[in-house]
Amino acid sequence: MALKNQDHGGGLDAAAQKFGGTRADWIDLSTGINPVSYPVGDINHDAWTALPDQTAQSALIQAARDFWQIPQSAAVLATPGASAPIAMIPRLCIKGQIHISAPTYNEHAAAFAANGWTPAQQLSDADAQVIVHPNNPDGRIFTGADLHAPLRIIDESFCDILPDASLVSHADQTGTLVLKSFGKFWGLAGLRLGFVIGDPELVAQLQQMLGPWPVAGPALEIGTRALRDHNWADQTRQRLSTDAARLDVNMIDAGATLVGGTSLFRLYDVDDAAAWQTRLAQHHIWSRVFPYNSRWLRLGLPAPDQWRRVEAALT
Repeated sequence: MALKNQDHGGGLDAAAQKFGGTRADWIDLSTGINPVSYPVGDINHDAWTALPDQTAQSALIQAARDFWQIPQSAAVLATPGASAPIAMIPRLCIKGQIHISAPTYNEHAAAFAANGWTPAQQLSDADAQVIVHPNNPDGRIFTGADLHAPLRIIDESFCDILPDASLVSHADQTGTLVLKSFGKFWGLAGLRLGFVIGDPELVAQLQQMLGPWPVAGPALEIGTRALRDHNWADQTRQRLSTDAARLDVNMIDAGATLVGGTSLFRLYDVDDAAAWQTRLAQHHIWSRVFPYNSRWLRLGLPAPDQWRRVEAALT
């Protein structure tokens, strides 16, 4: 069964068609992508022209191990984004019951359903479980005590803002897989780089599914460079925290109530989320609403040169 398109952020083309303007006119706050991306710098010509070699792949894996302090007995696989392994993981085991802490990022449920899994009413009945940590969209934080099922998928796509909260220390346990998304924190979603960290047997199966050269040469080079740049990561966490607090002040002054989120996206309770989205869209600012809650509005952070427009629209 093919996966259906799920509800996501983004979709600027459709927003522009409805509310006018071109993509260049819009501020996209519907995603949780860092608006100040990592400076990729110059890329070696060979990264574009040659098949990725083992040296480049090994350098990226070692940089990942050092950055996330991955247990030595856990395997690490670089992937073309996080979406690819999310779609493949349900095929690792005989289908059974899946427990997903919800509401959350909906691709996990779609992937398991497409592969014949059924929802578990209770975690104690589950053959597999998924937690998104911190959770999207409310920012809920989990701990190791929340891990119970035989197969445990920990989606840490947004956890690089909170390195001390990471559950990657559990990645050396049988049945555990930790997902990392490079696009969010480093602001390079178009690079399509992600990681699966965990049970060597399961990671090896995913590697077989992906085939050779799953990550492009430029992504290997940029990813290695970024993961080694700890100073940039530290400074970025400070800036994101400051900007998230600034957005909260503006939204609360405009009549919203903070529900939660992370320093990459904020979740607010408003009287009518669809009306708020329309109002912001009339200023060519795109936001995120949710089909399961008519009062929730999620906003990412503006880039430094976008704050004036956003604050004016909220006034």
